[in-house]
Amino acid sequence: MLRTAILPSPPVANTTERSGGYTYIAASVSGFLTRLFISCGGIILLCFFGIAGLYAQVPQKGISAHDPVIIKQDSIYYIFCTGRGINCWSSTDMLNWKKEKSVFSVAPHWTDSVVPGFKNHIWAPDIFYYNNRYYLFYSVSAFGKNTSAIGVAVNKTLYPFAADYRWEDKGIVIRSIPGKTNFNAIDPNVIVANGQPYLSFGSFWKGIMLVKLSDDLLRIADDEEIMNIASRKTFSKDTLLMNGSGNAIEAPYIFRKGKYYYLFASTDYCCKGKESTYKVIVGRSESIEGPYKDQDGKLLLQGGGTIVIKGNDEWYAAGHNAVASFEGQDYIVFHGYDAADIGKPKLQIKKLSWDKKGWPFIK
Repeated sequence: MLRTAILPSPPVANTTERSGGYTYIAASVSGFLTRLFISCGGIILLCFFGIAGLYAQVPQKGISAHDPVIIKQDSIYYIFCTGRGINCWSSTDMLNWKKEKSVFSVAPHWTDSVVPGFKNHIWAPDIFYYNNRYYLFYSVSAFGKNTSAIGVAVNKTLYPFAADYRWEDKGIVIRSIPGKTNFNAIDPNVIVANGQPYLSFGSFWKGIMLVKLSDDLLRIADDEEIMNIASRKTFSKDTLLMNGSGNAIEAPYIFRKGKYYYLFASTDYCCKGKESTYKVIVGRSESIEGPYKDQDGKLLLQGGGTIVIKGNDEWYAAGHNAVASFEGQDYIVFHGYDAADIGKPKLQIKKLSWDKKGWPFIK
């Protein structure tokens, strides 16, 4: 299943009115509390304003976001991104964003066994609609190490006020262990190709990896090889990497367009504010498993990659992208380090165009 067109929508709970977004809910709650206030006096004043504030958030432009991914349910767009418990934002126009509750109020129970003392700061999610469920893949890691794991949570709906809204954590999908694995299990991205679900992931170490998933998306398929599909360095097959190896490539995102699978990835360095050097590259292949080549025919597994996004006078650097299609228009979503705001990461959404030879670019 590809991320094209509007995703099928699960039943909408009676508590929401889709044409008016959250206005109906806020009005109902406020009306009820006002009547309660009148009948009970000032005793509920603090309660009233606390709850009213919760439902009456002012949408924001230029929101801070790191490692964003986007999806749409009916008329509402949702952004999931790095943050405590996974940050979530909603919008009706992709311009004005309302902060939603985090996905996890407390860290999933298993995370401390992977990263001792884990503080629920979860990285780089990916959201995927499949078999009438929303699958949210996410990264748990210790910075600069491959002490990492990718987990997944499942929900029937993204509407926060729906009766059946509940994120159910399903645990670890794949894990990396220092001194034992040559990859870093973060930055997940899921795609289904010819009926087979795949997970791409990776950061530094041997670079970008690809592996088949089970039919329910909850684990690696039995006895499946973990394939290396992009790297900026060449390593012998038996080399055990004890550190990130300076192989600055991460954050894969595979998008199907026409006969090609396009592998987007971010190179160089994120997370350094104005010192960041992040950029987005792309290669393509007629097979999901590669080989992926750039516009000049160079293999991404041998350091290739055509640049799609890089820094300029307004943005020190930009990267960690996702790609989605809504109403026939393709969009690329990423974060940029704002040169006008001391390098803070800000959400960027741009229309993605394609040249006559089928290569993506931003106008």
